[in-house]
Amino acid sequence: MVRQTELLTPQLSDYLDFLDRGEMRYVPYLMYFNRPNFRSAAINTDRLGFRISHGPSGPGSVGGDQVDGPVRLLVGGSVSLGYGATSDATTIASRLWTKHAPSRPWYTFGAPYLNSTQELMLFMLHRHLLPPIDEIVILSGFNTLVMGQLTGVDVGGQEPFFFCNEYFEKMQELRARYAEPARTKRWRTGPRPSAQSVTPSAARPTTDGMIRSAVDVTLRNLDSWLVMAAATGARVSFALQPLATWLRETPAPQEKLLFDEFDHASDYGTWEERYGDVGSIATGAAYAEALGEACARKGIPFVDTLSRLNAVTKPSDWLFVDRGHYTDEGNDAVAQVLAESLDLT
Repeated sequence: MVRQTELLTPQLSDYLDFLDRGEMRYVPYLMYFNRPNFRSAAINTDRLGFRISHGPSGPGSVGGDQVDGPVRLLVGGSVSLGYGATSDATTIASRLWTKHAPSRPWYTFGAPYLNSTQELMLFMLHRHLLPPIDEIVILSGFNTLVMGQLTGVDVGGQEPFFFCNEYFEKMQELRARYAEPARTKRWRTGPRPSAQSVTPSAARPTTDGMIRSAVDVTLRNLDSWLVMAAATGARVSFALQPLATWLRETPAPQEKLLFDEFDHASDYGTWEERYGDVGSIATGAAYAEALGEACARKGIPFVDTLSRLNAVTKPSDWLFVDRGHYTDEGNDAVAQVLAESLDLT
């Protein structure tokens, strides 16, 4: 029996290969990033791991074919990377460059799993490789919000990140390997520092609390974005990435088939079991409102993609390959919303 994912979204097999945990690339400071020089029909990356964007004059990427500046960056996690697109030419960045805001080249500047802090660090680590920049559009929000479920994990006052439990478990193994024999510890005074906790709290935090925490972290990082962008003259904007369950109650027919199949096959439970109220329309609206108010206080342009997408699409439009990532049509619609909302040319 042919699965719906194979029938409707055959390109996802390339992304599953791309995200193979056995091939994950671990890098200094950032923790992890895209596989470099990856080649497939759906997704291709340059020597540094950045996905290649396409525009009227050809391809471009941070570590590949360079274009004359100024350029524009689409920053974020897997949605900015373009997970689910059938080709490099149909990602959001490529649709902006080709159709909706073609006056400047657009670079894809994202990777799966990145949270708000990692997005900022990605820019810090690669800014010296970039030509002049005039726009930085951050399309993000979900990873930072959902990581708020990991309350109880000691990350030193920083933002939790994907796979952080695995990281701290390995660090504890390293501590044990280098532990001094008991006879060499006699000179020590005071208690031994405790190891960092790797066990999340059994009780899920309230959705309101997760929103407040995510907005606080995002705003803190946006402050840093503003400081760094000031040196380049670039404008920084923030857009909340749309989820299918934040956008509409009833999915399009193709989406319903895919979502049901994902829930049935998941080893981690259904979407509702994994995320609860976090995935509801009410949470999406509340999160967008809180982010919009926070950005307004800083003078940062904010795009509520949820309301804007509802205005430019129909309920029957097939926009999502899963609840968090878009079809080619969905990428084009998001690119249109970004260009119109931010007056990009």
